[in-house]
Amino acid sequence: MPSMIVISATAVPDHLRGALTRWLLEVTPELYIGTVSARVRDELWASVTACTADGAAALAYPTADEQGFTLRTVGSRRRVPIDFDGLTLMAFGRQGQETAKPF
Repeated sequence: MPSMIVISATAVPDHLRGALTRWLLEVTPELYIGTVSARVRDELWASVTACTADGAAALAYPTADEQGFTLRTVGSRRRVPIDFDGLTLMAFGRQGQETAKPF
């Protein structure tokens, strides 16, 4: 069953941006939204993770849990998702400083 996904891709190659626009709408620069099947979602994410290089990307899609969505990230970023008793929270570190580890 198709579901809506959101991908934010920062500093990624142009060929990846083109591949994403075949399946999703680029509503603002580097933000893609669309409704695709789980298989297409996973294939798109595999392409993103293979081509991110020095960039960063995040994928959000609906799931049947407390928050109602799952978040996947790739690349270096200041905000890092951590699991806190089954909830995804964002750890935020200063530039040039490692992000705090979950407890």
